[in-house]
Parts: sequence; structure tokens; C-alpha cells
Amino acid sequence: MKRSLPLAALLAAGALVLSACGGGSTSTESEASGYVNEGQLTLCSDIPYPPFEYVENGENIGFDIDIATQVAEDLGLELNVITTAFEAIQSGVALDSNQCDLVLSGMAITAERATKMDFSKPYLKDNLALMANSAGGVTDIESAKDKKVGVQQATTGEALAEEHGISPVQFEDVGLLDQAISSGQIDAAIANISTIYSSTQANPDLKLVQDFETGEVIGAAVKMGNTELLESFESTMTELRTSGRYDELVDQWFGTVADNARISDEEIAAFDPSQA
Repeated sequence: MKRSLPLAALLAAGALVLSACGGGSTSTESEASGYVNEGQLTLCSDIPYPPFEYVENGENIGFDIDIATQVAEDLGLELNVITTAFEAIQSGVALDSNQCDLVLSGMAITAERATKMDFSKPYLKDNLALMANSAGGVTDIESAKDKKVGVQQATTGEALAEEHGISPVQFEDVGLLDQAISSGQIDAAIANISTIYSSTQANPDLKLVQDFETGEVIGAAVKMGNTELLESFESTMTELRTSGRYDELVDQWFGTVADNARISDEEIAAFDPSQA
């Protein structure tokens, strides 16, 4: 789904916050187990990014978290979630530097990213959309050109804004973007339809005014060459789809846009990553 264009400051060590399950391991233990941390499946995720991943009552929850939890359970491992800046995720740096084993972060599969990491088959669709404050006078992308339009930095939303001649206001994460549009700091925002749905559900003053058929699909990612973990992820997803649990999770987390987000077996089979 989201996010493109890496920024110069890819990685500040302080941007990585251990948000679940804690603990580390020696490099010898990690190499022996095949995982970054002994006995754990360590997940990099850009939190908050509702409804994919966010914190509620001190716990990480969301669509991606539910999937990662099931993958870890199927592997007989404990899930360890690391909050990671998206620039480090989408550039491949987080995986290459062994900060985590797996990435689930509402991340769109793109041909450029596929040169830096190995992707799963797509597990969700997530086109872009324009959200505006009801009183701001924004009715479509054209009327937004003379307004303050916010985006999450390094995302496909930022790229779309620039393609339409908008110089967007950048925010580090969706939480800050939501705060800005709710407080009137900006008039509109471009983001993925799933996160916009979450924002408009939480704030009746916000509305979805236009969506864009960008063909974005979301996938999990692993370090290049980690075929064993990728196969384990695909095995879990196959079971979730076969059992009907996948549909239940999409309905639970995406509400009225669930049918827009759900991806069929036929769409998965037809997806060509080289065209992404």
C-alpha cells in the first residue's frame, strides 16, 4: 500500500522501540536458530498505522498484528514487535541489518522495493484516497491544489500529491497526520483508503472525498533469500483463507471498505510484481 521514496536519514537507532515481548539474543544464538532473536519471530512495523497496527490499552493490535501473531504461532515462536520508522522498512535497511525477521506494515509491493527484499503474495488491496475536513471546501483533488494537503512522508500518497501538482505537508506517521487534519493545521490528506476509513470513523468532521484506482496491493517482506520464512508466511495465509478466518479479519478491521480491501484468489494469481 503505502509509502515510497526513502529519505536521507534512514535510520536513527533511537527510532526503534521494543514494543512487545522484549529481550534479545547473542549473534551465535540468532544464527543457530535462524531468527534475529532466539525463540521469537521479530516483526518490524511502523506504529501507529491503524487499522493495520496501532496501540490500544498498551497492546499492539490491528490487522497485520493478527496475521503476524498467527504466523508466529504456526512456527511455535513468540511474537516480538519492533516499532520501526517506515523509511527503514521500505528501503530494506531494517531487514538487511537484522533488526527483524519479517515486515508487516501495510506496505505496498513495488518493483523498486522488490529489488531490496523478497515479498509474499499480496494479502490485501489498498488504493489511495483523499480525505478532507468537512468545513474545508475540498471536494476533489483539483480543489485541494490551493489548500494545505498532508501526507505521510516517504509514501505513495506523497508521490500522488506531487503528481497532481501539490506540494504536500509531510508528517512522520499517520497519527501525526490525523492530529493535523483534526486540529485544522491542514485542510486535507492523501493516504490509503483503509487508514482514511479508520480516521473518518473516529472523527465525524472528516470525510472521504475522492478515491484513486492505483492498483496498490500489500505484501509481507523478508530479507532477500529467506525463502523458508516466506514459505511459512504463505502457508499461514493459505490456512487463514481456507478456514474463512482471513475474511473475518478483513471484515473486523476494515468495516465498510472491507470489500474494497479484500483480495481474491484470482487477483492474487493474476498479480504481476514486475508491473507494480
